[in-house]
Amino acid sequence: MEDGSQGRGTRLGVLKVVVASGTSLAIRDFTSSDPYVVVRLADKTAKTKVINSCLNPVWNEEMVFSIKEPVGIIKFEVFDRDRFKSDDKMGHAFLDLQPVAGAAKLRRALRLTTGETKLRKVAPSTDNCLLSDSFVTYADGEIVLDSRLRLRDVESGELFVTVKWTEGDAK
Repeated sequence: MEDGSQGRGTRLGVLKVVVASGTSLAIRDFTSSDPYVVVRLADKTAKTKVINSCLNPVWNEEMVFSIKEPVGIIKFEVFDRDRFKSDDKMGHAFLDLQPVAGAAKLRRALRLTTGETKLRKVAPSTDNCLLSDSFVTYADGEIVLDSRLRLRDVESGELFVTVKWTEGDAK
């Protein structure tokens, strides 16, 4: 971690990751699962609460990461909490933050400060976990990407997540 003394010219920002919900998650106990999500961004990790006996959980939890810029990959790993043995994997997904970084540069170039503007469309491909077209928008001072992600390495499951990037000093 930097001590901040050298970063006076470095633009910092806040990346907020909202893990909203999951749908059609895999059964890992007898008839259900006790899911939670681990979010990984570079060397930072955050975790949602466990929702007991639920295959369509609603977490609506926001994790906040202070970073220099929204580049790289954010990873989502879903697990089933077990009391007496190690937690079961329930799939994983990832989201490339490059479209968010590109939209932030475009917002600066266009000098957008107010209102709401769609800046970029991100389509599903073999290189991402998107289930449908996602749009990067600028609204209320934030670059926002809402995404439906298909979980990989599992028989079923989706995550709905929102990534919000705010430039400026981390609060």
